[in-house]
Amino acid sequence: MRDEFFDPSELVAEARRRTQLEEFDDLPFAEPLAVLAGSLEQEADLNVFGRQMWRERIINFLMGRLRAHNWFRRHPEILEEVIAPPVIILGLARTGSTLLHRLLASDCRFHSVAWWEARYPVPADDDLRGEQRIAVAKAEVAAILDANPGLAAIHPWDALGADEDNHLLDHTLMSTSHEALACIPSYHAWIAEQDLRKAYGYWFKMLQLVQWQKRRRGMPEASRWVLKTPVHLGYVDVLAEMFPEARYLQTHRDPLATVPSYASMVHSLWVGVANHADPHQAGQQTSATLERNLKRCLRARDALPAGRFFDVDYRQTVTHPIELIERIYSHLEMPFTPAARQGIEAYLRANPRERRPPHAYTLAQFGFTEQEIAHRFREYRERHVLPNN
Repeated sequence: MRDEFFDPSELVAEARRRTQLEEFDDLPFAEPLAVLAGSLEQEADLNVFGRQMWRERIINFLMGRLRAHNWFRRHPEILEEVIAPPVIILGLARTGSTLLHRLLASDCRFHSVAWWEARYPVPADDDLRGEQRIAVAKAEVAAILDANPGLAAIHPWDALGADEDNHLLDHTLMSTSHEALACIPSYHAWIAEQDLRKAYGYWFKMLQLVQWQKRRRGMPEASRWVLKTPVHLGYVDVLAEMFPEARYLQTHRDPLATVPSYASMVHSLWVGVANHADPHQAGQQTSATLERNLKRCLRARDALPAGRFFDVDYRQTVTHPIELIERIYSHLEMPFTPAARQGIEAYLRANPRERRPPHAYTLAQFGFTEQEIAHRFREYRERHVLPNN
């Protein structure tokens, strides 16, 4: 008997009931919903909390799709929002990309997607300013850290801080980030074979919606966006089609450190939602995604003008951030203004790494050996890691 928690028709019906809306957009969702729901039901071994969390997560995405379509229908000017060529931070997970993102987002000349905007980009009719969504996002972050305090050592959780825009892509139910929250090997295999161009087209519309809301809230106009998520690493070719003039900041750190670090983060997230979470399976699933996306990035990068990319060594980000930012602004041909420096220095003072507990992990915990990771990521290490050691 099928679990009603993950029956696709029941999930869709519940989203329609809660929103009192019937009409979805024209981006198909039946197949990704069926694959994701089936993988959760049959493979994830979710505990009581995990079942409820995932059910609400999927319903919220479907509600967002219904509400977004309604906003686009009533306010067609949203889809006329001009998104200037962005600065896109690429990199394996655990390479200092969050810190780099938040430093640049401290400059008001950049728009960024805050965590609450990314998780809840579509407002109810009475929440254009976001107060309701901010309250929900703060409560959600608090609940996540209460349930699993160890996550604070891995990632600086901040409902109001600049964060990963892959949450906008998550609404399509076609995103590799879903596998970070549950062991779903069937979905993992399925998403690896999908062409995400249409999904990224929807991501672009959601970015327009977020920008439109920022303007409605009276935020200062920004000259460009700074975007960041490890998911983008595998879809540089798609982003380049959408933004031919985009600039990319690619963060680098040895996969010998980043792969087990990310596996540790994912396993910690699985532990919170599952009856049993296998660290070796977390290692296998996450490393496969990182390896695949990194290889795609290397191929896409070779096809683009070299001047579109700026390489960032993880050690520079954590030890000499101001000097690094100065060089990035020079590359972007933007003046590093006193106001930008002041904002970045204020962020660094307010968010020292030593306030968070250390993050401990080993290769062996997740079934890796040094030789295996060195072999699988050989091309990347030879191009971007070993020359800087």
